[in-house]
Amino acid sequence: MRRTYHDLIVWQRAIRLAKEAYAISEGFPSAERFGLSSQMRRSAVSVASNIAEGSSRGTKREFIQFLNIARGSLAELETQITIAEELGLISDAKQIRALTDEIFGLLNGLIKSMRR
Repeated sequence: MRRTYHDLIVWQRAIRLAKEAYAISEGFPSAERFGLSSQMRRSAVSVASNIAEGSSRGTKREFIQFLNIARGSLAELETQITIAEELGLISDAKQIRALTDEIFGLLNGLIKSMRR
């Protein structure tokens, strides 16, 4: 049975973001395996997971709460990307940054529309 969140563009983009975060962090040194790499992966997975969980809850209020949590996880990931760049672990973050920007916009729009 297909879940309704599968149809949400924001959830689809969040899945792509998680894949990007995994791909980027794959090249990190092994010393970062339990550090920044793990943090980035957890943050990215949390974005899609919270969208899915919120949409599966019983009320609009709960959905909005989980969308806000997803937005917080997205902000964490954005910060971790910046740290990775500053440490020289990522040389080109344009693609993942564009995706985070898109997801921020989609989340903000969905939250705003649900509050009406």
